[in-house]
Amino acid sequence: MATLSDIGVAAAINILSAFAFFLAFAILRIQPVNDRVYFPKWYLKGLRCSPLANGAFVSKFVNLDFRSYARFLNWMPAALQMPEPELIDHAGLDSAVYLRIYLLGLKIFVPIAFLAFTIMVPVNWTNNTLEHSGLTFSDIDKLSISNIPNGSLRWKFIALSFLRKPRSGKQLGFFPTPRFWTHLVMAYAFTFWTCYVLKREYEIVASMRLHFLASEQRHPDQFTVLVKNVPPDPDESVSELVEHFFLVNHPEHYLSHQVVYNANKLSELVNEKKKIQNWLDYYQNKYERNPSKRPLLKTGFLGLWGESVDAVDFYTAKNERLSRDISLEREKITSNPKSIMAAAFVSFKTRWGAAVCAQTQQCRNPTIWLTEWAPEPRDVYWENLSIPFVFLTIRRLIVAVAFFFLTFFFVIPIAIVQSLANIESIEKALPFLKPIIEVKVIKSFIQGFLPGIALKIFLLFLPTILMIMSKFEGFISLSALERRSASRYYFFQFINVFLGSIITGTAFQQLNSFIHQSTNEIPKTIGASIPMKATFFITYIMVDGWAGVAAEILRLKPLIIYHLKNFFLVKTEKDQEEAMDPGTIGFNTGEPQIQLYFLLGLVYAIVTPILLPFVIVFFALAYVVFRHQIINVYNQEYESAAAYWPDVHLRIIVALIVSQLLLMGLLSTKEAASSTPLLITLPILTIWFHRFCKGRYEPAFVRNPLQEAMMKDTLERAREPNLNLKGFLQNAYIHPVFKSADGDKIDVAMEEWEVEPSLIATKRTSKRSTPLSSKHSVSSFSSPEDNKERSKP
Repeated sequence: MATLSDIGVAAAINILSAFAFFLAFAILRIQPVNDRVYFPKWYLKGLRCSPLANGAFVSKFVNLDFRSYARFLNWMPAALQMPEPELIDHAGLDSAVYLRIYLLGLKIFVPIAFLAFTIMVPVNWTNNTLEHSGLTFSDIDKLSISNIPNGSLRWKFIALSFLRKPRSGKQLGFFPTPRFWTHLVMAYAFTFWTCYVLKREYEIVASMRLHFLASEQRHPDQFTVLVKNVPPDPDESVSELVEHFFLVNHPEHYLSHQVVYNANKLSELVNEKKKIQNWLDYYQNKYERNPSKRPLLKTGFLGLWGESVDAVDFYTAKNERLSRDISLEREKITSNPKSIMAAAFVSFKTRWGAAVCAQTQQCRNPTIWLTEWAPEPRDVYWENLSIPFVFLTIRRLIVAVAFFFLTFFFVIPIAIVQSLANIESIEKALPFLKPIIEVKVIKSFIQGFLPGIALKIFLLFLPTILMIMSKFEGFISLSALERRSASRYYFFQFINVFLGSIITGTAFQQLNSFIHQSTNEIPKTIGASIPMKATFFITYIMVDGWAGVAAEILRLKPLIIYHLKNFFLVKTEKDQEEAMDPGTIGFNTGEPQIQLYFLLGLVYAIVTPILLPFVIVFFALAYVVFRHQIINVYNQEYESAAAYWPDVHLRIIVALIVSQLLLMGLLSTKEAASSTPLLITLPILTIWFHRFCKGRYEPAFVRNPLQEAMMKDTLERAREPNLNLKGFLQNAYIHPVFKSADGDKIDVAMEEWEVEPSLIATKRTSKRSTPLSSKHSVSSFSSPEDNKERSKP
């Protein structure tokens, strides 16, 4: 078990690591050659140019202005200066609200830590229960609830007066002894404070979202609905069927539509061509540097063996072949009706019309003509649009089973990590290992630092695996993929990192007690040992939350990749922009990690308050670092207007309920089961509070008020009466592989509008026999002007 000295060693290592990362970042960020690595967002916005232009730097690669080195920490106050409204305009509401999660952690835990250290820590310290328990413990554990003697909340009953008159003459009733009263009162205080802060934050974020949507500029997703599971019709193509259905059922608001193509193979070819083009650029640059020697390439596996050929000619031929394949595949997609999926993006003349369609059932059969708000064009995950609707349920069942086994088998590495955190207990059970690991410095390093870094390594590839699972499930937007991956990541960490560490850690930590005690005593041993696992989580917080956050700002991997690309591939200014990798916040990994700290803080606030300062340092440090990254680095792929906040709120509520249930279980093992009636009301009140917030604030995140939509439509008609909305929406939801570099539809993609009418005309003359009104609705067609507009090529 990690002692106070072990924690000190771990703290020193992580503080020095964090300071080294900050110092390296402060030096690297002011070098001209790294400017695009540490300020890519400003370059993408066109608001920053090379630092060489202002003449402040004498060298192209090194900053020779020595005064700037003296101000190496000025990025911290600079990151805090931008006000929140300006931050929303600069980075979007998603990024601004994401930062509020860190502020929420500070608002919750700073007052809780103050109360815990002024009230509960003295109560825990002034006991000597652990010294007489026979359990393995450290000085830190004396500050936990484990040091409170059993039965300190025993209700004593005084006989009724008609049976036995009290000698003191006092009224009859119950009264407890005082020790656990402190923890019970603090549990109520912490719960009420957390709920109050959550309600205020939910109210603020909901208001921010509504204001953002009301003041947002015109975007295609405000007018567009995604229609899925379009029923097949032998007389009509998907495009014709969609057009007729919405002309009949939304005659006054329907504007246009874009069918969804299965262009996955074409997308693969385009991506492969980009890779080949990069290799061609690399060898061309290499040849230009040394024209006397043509670069050679072996055609075998990984270029290790095989026939040697001219590299430039090889990749030029391969690039031309891929160009021909891409052209043929485009023609095949646009001319083959089987390439059209049973889905379409349908655009409306008004936001009000789109809101009505997206939030209502379109057909008597609830399984067809399914409508939902279309993601914004940047948010669409095009590969999954080609998955037939009927396969989605099967895919999600497969992923659920796979995730269950992934979660279950990950207990093995968690047990290995916990074995590293409890060397002393293993020495007691397995004495022959003692000479190997008894060296004091090595043991302090292993117990204070290695468990946290080992767990971090084990979790390194987990987000990628979970994202692959989410993609396989078939979600059609990047935001939905990230939210589903985040939910699974949080559940995985709750089961394995939190519960798994506690259970396996307790087994290793008290292994000697388990072997030599009766079965009835094991629950009491577990109850006393759960607070002691705070030492392991403290080491993990320092590794992941201190050094890990500091390493994030250094951006070592993007720095190396940028310079490699800049040296081998970059020719033009456009190539230099493509070499930049600004990255994103990474909601699928960042938010679940934050939630783990909420869980640890709320659970251990009562039982081991010494953990709280480490959590507070994480929230404060991460807020500054990620605010800087959001302002200068990250380029968010999409904007969901903080649609993820209900998930954030729910997970904090879950953490709060878990902390209450664990406290109830812990007190029951300490012969204080009579406290259960007092504690059982806490989870009940918390669940009621969540239901209140869900009904009061969540609708703002899942539905678009018709009143707001009508208001924006009215203002827009007054300000822009001649707006060509159809031209604005025409190319918004075209698959990216059908677009040229400047974002317009290329000539091959235009064949969609040339081929499709001919297919419709053929089917109309040969197969159509059923009246349109009987197939779709009793409503009539739109006006002749609409039909005339619709017939235009």
